[in-house]
Amino acid sequence: MTVAVLSIGSNLGDRAARLRSVVDGLDGAVRAVSPVYETEPWGGVEQGPFLNAVLLVDDPAIDAHGWLRRGRELEEAAERVRVRRWGPRTLDVDVIACRDGDREIVCDDPDLTLPHPRAHLRAFVLVPWLAVDPDATLTVDGVRRRVADLLAALDPAERAGVRPTDVVLS
Repeated sequence: MTVAVLSIGSNLGDRAARLRSVVDGLDGAVRAVSPVYETEPWGGVEQGPFLNAVLLVDDPAIDAHGWLRRGRELEEAAERVRVRRWGPRTLDVDVIACRDGDREIVCDDPDLTLPHPRAHLRAFVLVPWLAVDPDATLTVDGVRRRVADLLAALDPAERAGVRPTDVVLS
C-alpha cells in the first residue's frame, strides 16, 4: 500500500476552490484532510497570502512518482504556470513523504526528492500535517524525527504565520 503526504496551496484566484479541486480530483484516495490555513508566501517573492492544507492519501496502485504525476495533472487542470520559483500560483501540490507499508520511500532523482528536502523548514506544511497525524515523522538528513519536534524547532514567528481559517475542504 502506498501512502503519501501531499501539501497543497494556492494564492491566485479562488484559492479555496483550487484546494477543493485536489480533494475532488483524488476522490477515493483521500484518507484525511487537514484544516485550511492562511500563510504568508515562503521564498522571498512578493505576492499575496496562500491557503494551505495537507492531505493523507493512499492507493495501492500508485507509487511515489505516480503521486507526483497526479499532483502535476491537478496543477495543470488549475492552469498552473511555472514562471518563477516560489512565485504566485493557482495551485501547488507537493509530495512531502511516501510510505510503502512500514518502509519510508527515499528518492533522489531529477523529478522527485523524497522525503521533501525543505518540508522540515516550512510551518505551512508541518502545522496542517500534525492536525491530521499527531504522531507523524519525517526523515531529515537521514534521521527520522517527530514532526512535532521539527515544528517546535522553527522560529516562533514562522509558526505564528500559519493562521487557521474557516475554509472547509471536505
